[in-house]
Amino acid sequence: MPKARVILFREEDGSCPFFDWMSKLPPKVQAKCLSRLERLREMGHELRRPEADYLRDGIYELRATMQGVNHRILYFFSGNIAAVISHGFAKERMVPPRDIDRAIERMRRFEMSPKKHTLED
Repeated sequence: MPKARVILFREEDGSCPFFDWMSKLPPKVQAKCLSRLERLREMGHELRRPEADYLRDGIYELRATMQGVNHRILYFFSGNIAAVISHGFAKERMVPPRDIDRAIERMRRFEMSPKKHTLED
């Protein structure tokens, strides 16, 4: 299976929710989250627990835990080889439905205008 292209979702104003969240994390947590993104790039649709899991309605999560804090990165697939990163957050128990709904809305907007919602490399 070919490597997946990992794309960061961009809002209409040019901001990147994932980057904004990630830049506020401690360096060790950033490194762990980046390693999860690299595994997603390597494995694509084949990535499974404990590193990733399917939530609902086309939304998946990357899972990274550091010092008892569960960090989650929500993403969805666009086509066969692109994973679009919606946003990240820290959670205590279940993934909040509002975060899944936010990722679903971003997926809808991305599908309508991929170029507009892709953060350039």
